[in-house]
Amino acid sequence: MNHVLHRSGSFLDFRVSCLAALLLLMSATVRLPAAASDTVVLLHGLGRGPLSLKRLEVALCDQGYVVRNVGYPSRSADIATLAEATLGPIFREAAAANPHDHSASSAPTATPRIHLVTHSLGGILVRQYLHDHGVPAALGRVVMLAPPNEGSEIVDRLRGWKLYQWINGPAGLQLGTDEASVPRTLGPLPPGVEVGVIAGDRTLNPLLSSLLSGADDGKVTVAASHIAGEADHLTLHATHTWIMLRGDTVAQVGAFLRDGRFAR
Repeated sequence: MNHVLHRSGSFLDFRVSCLAALLLLMSATVRLPAAASDTVVLLHGLGRGPLSLKRLEVALCDQGYVVRNVGYPSRSADIATLAEATLGPIFREAAAANPHDHSASSAPTATPRIHLVTHSLGGILVRQYLHDHGVPAALGRVVMLAPPNEGSEIVDRLRGWKLYQWINGPAGLQLGTDEASVPRTLGPLPPGVEVGVIAGDRTLNPLLSSLLSGADDGKVTVAASHIAGEADHLTLHATHTWIMLRGDTVAQVGAFLRDGRFAR
């Protein structure tokens, strides 16, 4: 009887060992977010709202991130005012929660990071905030979708129209390509900031595209989406208005937040 129990116990130990080895192998191959407690802040574009980034919100939540899909009155104020009102509270809250985290380069995995995913004007708000305040200690990676980093020629041509002014507000008037425009005055990215840019080269508005030079998404050229210091850049066959809803966009955002580069 004892002999039977001994053999049964050995067989059970063997099965448990095999199961443990299998689980270890699975854990080595599954790719998880760098830190499940990291936060991703979503910033919509001009005249849009949080609903426009809902698909990204759901996908990033499924990947384990804490997601804050932030709404802001994009047509109500200039870029500097919007940047301060939108991003200021987020990073002040993070600084208060981690008072000893003084450097963006120190112990990057010691405390949760705040990543930013933006559409259009949202990317310029991020650049404005970094220009005014430097790099917050909590800042993680940044993905910009269709950002007018060098401005848009459409603004140059239409900013004098009353209808354009009414539709786009003060911030919309600051997105031209002249040297005094906000995107052109903010300069390159600060050192140490990881930014990935996704541009579109498909348009649904030939009339607006006729005002642009080169491949464009209907509002911003691919060339104008670039920014000095970017970590990676990708062009998708997408339009400015709907780029954030595409499955490949969602997948590439996740790839950059995880790896610091887009998947090829």
